[in-house]
Amino acid sequence: MGVPDAAFPDSYSGITAWLIRVRNGLSDTYARYPWMAYGTDWLAFDHIVLAVLFIGPLRDPVRNLWVIEFGLIACVLVIPLTMICGPFRGIPFTWRLIDCSFGGVGFAVLWPVRRLTQRLACLAH
Repeated sequence: MGVPDAAFPDSYSGITAWLIRVRNGLSDTYARYPWMAYGTDWLAFDHIVLAVLFIGPLRDPVRNLWVIEFGLIACVLVIPLTMICGPFRGIPFTWRLIDCSFGGVGFAVLWPVRRLTQRLACLAH
């Protein structure tokens, strides 16, 4: 984005300020505590495991409806977790709303999938 390495977020606004804040935070953290990067490895691994979990519904949606329901529950739980833990971590309210949107978008995608899978189950009987 053409922002110098020594830039501070206070000198910018909007998404640029946020990206600088994140970049500076990561740089400072990893410089002092390089083992913190290990947590991002596990976060990436968690995402891969969740993606593999959803292969079941692709192969046999009726038998694996529970995976879709698991996903719906996870999407709902994102919202209270974000709103309860966010203030303790000092995460600004608008950022928490962005985090909550992941749960909302996921729910909006999975709910019709659940309904269609239930219809498919009825047709199979």
